[in-house]
Order: sequence, then structure tokens, then C-alpha cells
Amino acid sequence: GLLQALAEGLNFSKKVGLDSKSVIEVISKGAAQSWQMENRWESMIDDEYDFGFAVDLMVKDLEIVSKFSKKIGANISMTEVIKSYYKELQNMGAGRLDTSSLLKRLDEKDN
Repeated sequence: GLLQALAEGLNFSKKVGLDSKSVIEVISKGAAQSWQMENRWESMIDDEYDFGFAVDLMVKDLEIVSKFSKKIGANISMTEVIKSYYKELQNMGAGRLDTSSLLKRLDEKDN
């Protein structure tokens, strides 16, 4: 969810013509700050996604969580939404990219 929010913020800033670095500088000073924001925003806007945990592995893990959550009756609705986004990336041939590639998914939808 955190990576999706970051991807949406970066996508939004690009679409409206804001300088992404300035946006990150402002929002990283408050409650939105995270490790992902500090360490992935630049590679995300540079369309570089070979630094971390692969989408294929994330989908595998989220499938395990999904099955177990059904078994115990846990509500993981946001996790299911994000899993569907990662599956879209797999369908785009981006399964080997890292999980911050959620921005790539949004950028591709814009084209």
C-alpha cells in the first residue's frame, strides 16, 4: 500500500507538471515519510526497477497470505487490490522488476 501511494503521488506530480524532487522534499518531512520514499523515489521516476524484491516473488507471497487469510477469516481487502496491481505488472512482462514498479503500471495506463 505504501508503494502504491508513493507511485500515485509521483504519477500525479508528473501529470500536473510538478518537479517530483520538490514534491518528495515537501511530503517526506511529515507523516508520509517512509523508507520506500527515501530510497526508491529517484529510481522510480528514472524508470529503474532492478533494486529490490521482484514482483513475481511478491505475488507468490501475497497468494500465500491470501489463502491463509481466507482460512482464518481475516479481511485483507487492500492487500488483494495491491496483489491485483502486481498481477497486472506480471501481465505486462514486468514480473522480474522490483516492487516499486507500481509506478510503471500507472505510467503505462496513462499512455
